[in-house]
This record gives sequence, structure tokens and C-alpha cells, in this order.
Amino acid sequence: MIQGHDGEEWVSPKPAEAVITEALFEATGLTDDDIDHIGAYVDAATLRAVVGDGETETVTFDVEGNEVTVSADGDVTVV
Repeated sequence: MIQGHDGEEWVSPKPAEAVITEALFEATGLTDDDIDHIGAYVDAATLRAVVGDGETETVTFDVEGNEVTVSADGDVTVV
């Protein structure tokens, strides 16, 4: 995933799972030991349609009682 890219600089994409788990950990205090891999919570094809193919604008899924929304522009929101 590429987050906050304005087209003016070179960026290095990060794996979607890393971006999502970092946002989840920061927002909730959960740790790696508390969650399964992201594929246990959201279908890989569904996530790819948002962050890879751009066919879908957002996907929302539940991770251990937290609502996670991933958008095509790289934003991850955890509620």
C-alpha cells in the first residue's frame, strides 16, 4: 500500500497487512499475539480489490471487536 503519496516524491510501498496491523496496534493497544493474520478477518480478493486493483473504494471488517476500514488511497481507520 502507498499512503499519503502526493506524486512528488519516490515512495516505497508497504505490504497491506503491515499497514493495517500497525494502524490496529496504534489505535487499540492490541499486539501481534492478540490477532491472527489479516486473511482471517477479510477475504484476500476483497482486500486486493481495494488496495491492489482499485475496483472498490473501501472495505470494512471486524478485528477482535474493532471496525477496520481500508480505503483505496491507503487510509486505514480503526474504530
